[in-house]
Amino acid sequence: MGVSGCGKSSVGALLAERLGLAFVEGDSLHPAENVAKMAQGVPLTDEDRWPWLETIGMLMAGALDRGEGIVVSCSALKRVYRDRLRRATSDRLSFVYLEGASELLLSRMGARTGHFMPVSLLESQLRTLEVPTGEAGVVTVDIDRSVEDIVENAIRGLAQET
Repeated sequence: MGVSGCGKSSVGALLAERLGLAFVEGDSLHPAENVAKMAQGVPLTDEDRWPWLETIGMLMAGALDRGEGIVVSCSALKRVYRDRLRRATSDRLSFVYLEGASELLLSRMGARTGHFMPVSLLESQLRTLEVPTGEAGVVTVDIDRSVEDIVENAIRGLAQET
């Protein structure tokens, strides 16, 4: 979890691979209207996000009910969003919060191609972000290192959570 540009997709995919789990790119679950809004530089509202979070929660709960683990990338910027996902999974999840300086995030967003999220929305996401430090089930990992190092730190943190 984290704001755009923090590496959710790259970290999530490698984390899932290392743990032998399925990976789902949460952005792929956004309704077309949400993608269109973001592509136009319009920040999403809570009302825009509820159906998306509902879909993610059902996806995770379904996997867990089948006895399968899953890694899903999701911004989960507010505590109320994270709590909704916790409820959907009966608290059977952990979050890896990818934390980084705004300058690094801007640099990463500016370097990527083919993504619908414009750099202009980063400031909105940073204002919306309620940092999850201190919440149960949250592992915080600094993104100022290689993807491999980030994933290793996440795995170590998750192992301490269980």
